[in-house]
Amino acid sequence: MTKLSKNYRPTQKEKFMNAKMKKYFRIKLLDWKKNLLKGSSLTINKLQKNENSSKPDITDRATEEIERSFELRTRERERKLIAKIDESLKNIENGSYGYCIETGDPISIKRLEARPIATLSLEAQELHEKKEKIKLHS
Repeated sequence: MTKLSKNYRPTQKEKFMNAKMKKYFRIKLLDWKKNLLKGSSLTINKLQKNENSSKPDITDRATEEIERSFELRTRERERKLIAKIDESLKNIENGSYGYCIETGDPISIKRLEARPIATLSLEAQELHEKKEKIKLHS
């Protein structure tokens, strides 16, 4: 297994998706997933506690319901994000991580740093967004 120093950051000068780089992004994705899961379990505990304390005031109950709804929407987004993280981890294993699914070109290190679950290069993403805008305005 490749050793990774704490200060390691991938660069454009390295061979794209070498063992060090793969390990770096794998750790980054696993840490992100761990933090999301920790947040989910905290929310579940909070929601379970709040379930037992019904507020007598209608305004308080409405506020509580809005907060609950917001928490659940946030958790749903995070659940989808975890699925994308899992997919990225699989892609690291099968060697397709870091490559644009439309062009096959490498996704820039800068983009992967900012969005480790990216599946499109910046150019392909922009083209995709332009097509979506055209579709919306048609």
